[in-house]
Amino acid sequence: MKTAVLACLGGLLLLGGIALLVLPGPGFVLVAAGLAILATQFDWAKRPLEYAKVKAEQGVHEVARSWWRAAFAVACAVALLVVGVLGLLGVDLPLVNRMSAVLLLLSGIALIGTVVYARVRGPRADPARHRDAGTTVATAPPD
Repeated sequence: MKTAVLACLGGLLLLGGIALLVLPGPGFVLVAAGLAILATQFDWAKRPLEYAKVKAEQGVHEVARSWWRAAFAVACAVALLVVGVLGLLGVDLPLVNRMSAVLLLLSGIALIGTVVYARVRGPRADPARHRDAGTTVATAPPD
């Protein structure tokens, strides 16, 4: 019973996240959440979850490393927030209803949070040097 419930919940989050990759909303977050739930019960979900973690780490590293990327991400977040607020205020915008306006606001907030996290954390060692698409690379012990 527990496996069936977690499979349904993880599957719904995964499918919703895939849909939100092309629709306004936090698609990647839902895909990762769905994979995380599925990975608790199914081994096949662990590999794409690890891949998603590596890609997220690489994205955070890029934002932390480049002032221009951080500025562009903040500009995109502000645009998401503005369109979301306008949609909630009832301004007639194409393809924006109340639900998509809320999702745009959530996406903008998540993006700003990611940029703040990346910039506060600062550039660390390049995650691609430690992991390559989900596989751990052995490193030599310190001298």
